[in-house]
Amino acid sequence: MVNVTDVLKVDDLRRVCGVLLDMVEERFGAEIDLASVGVDLYWNVDLETAFDLRDVPGSGIDVGQCGDDVAELHALLRRPADPVPTLWHDLQHLAGVLRLLAYLDLPGVNASES
Repeated sequence: MVNVTDVLKVDDLRRVCGVLLDMVEERFGAEIDLASVGVDLYWNVDLETAFDLRDVPGSGIDVGQCGDDVAELHALLRRPADPVPTLWHDLQHLAGVLRLLAYLDLPGVNASES
C-alpha cells in the first residue's frame, strides 16, 4: 500500500536512471546487438489490467516485442515535439526495453557473452 507521504520525485527518477544505465553500459557495452540476444517477444500485461487487482489478469495479457519497443523509441527521438504527447504509449515501450535489460542481467542468461 502506498503511504500518502511517499513522493516520487522526477529528478530522483532521472538520477536513478542515469546510475542504472551507466551500469548497463559497463556490463553490456555502449550498444547491445538485439539479434544476438536470442529473445524478441515477451509477455505483457496491459496497463489497466496491471493496476486493477480486482480481477484475474487473463484477458489483459498480450505479447510485446523488444524490436518494436526499440523501433518506437528511435521514432520518438526523430519526431518533432507533439502537442498531444502519447506519454503512456512511449513509457510502455521504454519499460519493455528496461525489462529486457533486467532479463539480460539475470544469472544464467549470459547476454554479456553474446
